Amino acid sequence: MMFLLRTTFWLSVVLLVLPISTPQPKTEEPQIGTIEAVSAAGAAVSDMRHFCSRQADACAVGSQVLTHLGHKAQAGAKMLYEFLTERLGSDHTASVGPAGAARVPSQNTLTPTDLAPAWRGPAPQTEALAKSRG
Repeated sequence: MMFLLRTTFWLSVVLLVLPISTPQPKTEEPQIGTIEAVSAAGAAVSDMRHFCSRQADACAVGSQVLTHLGHKAQAGAKMLYEFLTERLGSDHTASVGPAGAARVPSQNTLTPTDLAPAWRGPAPQTEALAKSRG
C-alpha cells in the first residue's frame, strides 16, 4: 500500500514539473465565463457536501485512512525532530551549561562578623543644635 502511495506521489510531482506543450487551437472556442466557472464550482462543492450521505462506507474508510496518515505524519515529524536535535546540537543555549556539569562552589564565604556593618548613623539632633548655638 505504501509503495502505491509513494509512486503516486512522485508521479504527481513529476507531472507538475513537466512543462505543458499543447498546440494552440486555430479556431476560437467559446471561453468559459466567470459566472459559469462560479456556478460549476458551487455545484462541485454541493456534490462534495452530500458525498458522505450517498457513500457512507467510503466516508468511514476515508476517515480511518486520514487518521492513520495523521498518526504516521506525527511519528515522522517526531523522528525528524529527534534526528535533527542529535545531529545539529542540543537544545541548550550557550548561556546554560549542560546538565550534570560541575557546579562552582558557593560564593557565600563571609562570616557573621564580616556581615555586621561598621556603620554609624548621623549625630542626634540635640548635639547638632548645641554646637550651632554655642
